[in-house]
Amino acid sequence: MNLNIIQMILVIFVAFLAGMEGVLDEFEFHQPVVACTLIGLVTGNLVPCLILGGMLQMIALGWANIGAAVAPDAALASVASAIILVLGGQGKAGVSSAIAIAVPLAVAGLLLAIITRTIATGIIHLMDAAAEEGNMAKIEMWHVIAIIMQGLRIAIPAALILAIGATHIRSLLLAMPTWLTDGLAIGGGMVVAVGYAMVINMMATKEVWPFFAIGFVLATVSQITLIGLGAIGVCLAIIYLSLSKQGGSGKGGGSNTGDPLGDIIDNY
Repeated sequence: MNLNIIQMILVIFVAFLAGMEGVLDEFEFHQPVVACTLIGLVTGNLVPCLILGGMLQMIALGWANIGAAVAPDAALASVASAIILVLGGQGKAGVSSAIAIAVPLAVAGLLLAIITRTIATGIIHLMDAAAEEGNMAKIEMWHVIAIIMQGLRIAIPAALILAIGATHIRSLLLAMPTWLTDGLAIGGGMVVAVGYAMVINMMATKEVWPFFAIGFVLATVSQITLIGLGAIGVCLAIIYLSLSKQGGSGKGGGSNTGDPLGDIIDNY
């Protein structure tokens, strides 16, 4: 798919926002489900990019900065894979390949993250010097420059991918043999499972395992929508919190007024 100049500018703008949000964490533009959806919206490929963002989000759930270990760059992975999906022109059929490409891109993005953070260290020293001078304007200036640098960290690779053009991207994707595309699809599915398993491993306790089992079973019932599953999850959480509160207080539920929801709200 060929993009016009306005679409390219909007894609780069979305990439710039995703890069800034990687450190601001205010509007969550760097999250895969948001970044991919926005790119799909401005390029007219909303459904495939929304599917891509949702699947990448499951992978990114297991990515977290722990101590000195830096997580893969979810923003770069989201933006780059969405652009490749759009330029490839394969629609939903290219989602699996885009996911498989996103993972190595996320790891490669660590290099850019290291470079920007190294530069940011120098900027912090400049801000310290400005603080000693009592120059608030200079502190704000360096702060804005540092944020812009984070945005360019994603916007520049996005612009480079767009500069390659749809023809080269499409040729590259079509040149991939079937065994490779099938392998990427399988690998992408395994990565999603591993990412979600990492989240479960961090949250797993003997108290929550029964709820996981209940959710796993309910998810197999195709007639229940995601809204229905969400409502069931909220109800189970309320019931669990209510029972925990009553058990800890030792009152044995003696404050029951006949209104279960009202009792739960009153207890908190």
